[in-house]
Amino acid sequence: MASTSASAGDKPRQPVSIVCVGMAGSGKTTFMQRINAHLHAKKEPPYVINLDPAVLNVPFDSNIDIRDSVNYKEVMKQYNLGPNGGILTSLNLFATKVDQILGLLEKRTTSDPANPSRKPIEHILVDTPGQIEVFVWSASGTILLESLASSFPTVIAYIIDTPRTASTSTFMSNMLYACSILYKTKLPMILVFNKTDIKDASFAKEWMTDYDAFQAALQEDENSNAFGGVEGGENMGGTGYMGSLLNSMSMMLEEFYAHLSVVGVSSMTGQGIDEFFAAVQEKAEEFRRDYQPELEKRRQDRDEAKKKAREKELDKMMKGMSFSGDASKTPLERHAEDSDVEVASDGEDSDDVGPEEEFDREGLQSRYEAAMADRDESLSGDASFAKYLHSQR
Repeated sequence: MASTSASAGDKPRQPVSIVCVGMAGSGKTTFMQRINAHLHAKKEPPYVINLDPAVLNVPFDSNIDIRDSVNYKEVMKQYNLGPNGGILTSLNLFATKVDQILGLLEKRTTSDPANPSRKPIEHILVDTPGQIEVFVWSASGTILLESLASSFPTVIAYIIDTPRTASTSTFMSNMLYACSILYKTKLPMILVFNKTDIKDASFAKEWMTDYDAFQAALQEDENSNAFGGVEGGENMGGTGYMGSLLNSMSMMLEEFYAHLSVVGVSSMTGQGIDEFFAAVQEKAEEFRRDYQPELEKRRQDRDEAKKKAREKELDKMMKGMSFSGDASKTPLERHAEDSDVEVASDGEDSDDVGPEEEFDREGLQSRYEAAMADRDESLSGDASFAKYLHSQR
């Protein structure tokens, strides 16, 4: 008997795409290895995509690897680029295959009638380059993210090096980076404080939820001259300036903190991984509830704009073409009709005279008669109208 979750009328649950971003040295690749191993241990193997073309070795198997399609060093050589330019160009080249990637993902996320024992995947893990700006702010990164989000609930996991975030200044720098990524990607985000086996992330969670706690830590850093200024200095690089700046930013980011999920994990020991996947499910539901309608609205707006642009171009083309007769007739038939209209019969040439032509003829006749009355008598009286016309040339 079928289970309740597979009963008729129930829609299969879509897999969740987890895109891991983080600064170089934050432990992003090790975190990818940990969550990949965690899912394999639960008999739920994920579909893994590696988008870092410059990495030499990865400690996990990738189903799709950018290095199989693009040679990073060859790209640098052919286009005369540096490391970051090589990564960006490699991503641009790989983004041209995004339709093939989505095709592979759709095959693996649906049941296969030919192989009913194969379970559809429930998680898609995406590893990105350590140069965050190369991925997040590039056109290729936007294409890849939007393509994933158009097909699956997509969550951004921002990996933070917890020991290096212990000071208020580096903590605030990470928060501003996370804020910019959130508003650039417009996708649900989880802040993952990594390396909690070295330093616990409770201080960061407290700073994000308790304004007074961050103010106390900020005051302590100022008193210990942690910002590198002269004690009590009034110069722009002194503690007064930094303290005021960090204080203002902490007030500004209070609303930003309310829309984030925060977890502390250790990629080495596996601590906090269950909490991370619980946050992923929460953000996936948030994606379906809040983000997906917005994505669909933006897609409809784009489709409507494209439709209007096509209609405008069609109207412009139609106005540029002259049609005569029934539009349903072939171009050859319309051409024949046009020829009939333009080429009149001999009888029409001799009999049909337009009103303007008649008016000109009468005026010329009256001018002729007046001239004849004033001419010298030597002019022959039987001079014809044709001779007069000849003399006027």
